[in-house]
Amino acid sequence: MKRRRMTEILIEGNPELAARLASEIRHHYPVRELVAPRQGLTMIKMRETAKQSLFYLGEVLVTEAKVEIGDHIGVGIVAGVREELAGNLAVIDAACRAGLSETAGWSAMLEAEEIRLADRKRRELAALEKTKVQFDTMEE
Repeated sequence: MKRRRMTEILIEGNPELAARLASEIRHHYPVRELVAPRQGLTMIKMRETAKQSLFYLGEVLVTEAKVEIGDHIGVGIVAGVREELAGNLAVIDAACRAGLSETAGWSAMLEAEEIRLADRKRRELAALEKTKVQFDTMEE
């Protein structure tokens, strides 16, 4: 599973999944904290659709953490104040970069969480569709 997809699942999904995966790594390997979870601001870059030019929309508060497992560094960044999740994401990132054997069995859990997220999004969209209003205009 690609890193971006895995990170999106872990951020949007149940935080207990990230905690369980990170705990598994912490239990078997020494994890050195390089940067403790801390808050910071980062600029959000957007693409203007007509001219396809980039611009900065504004700043967002993020929590970031950085750890090391062996010679591999992992980074966890998440929007808002979510220190535990940022730390867990950093451990998971370092484990994946290091190619640890435990990461091989994570795909099934992550795919199951992805399915659960897709179901939740479908239910939310269906609830929004019920409130949709259709406006018709009368023209001559």
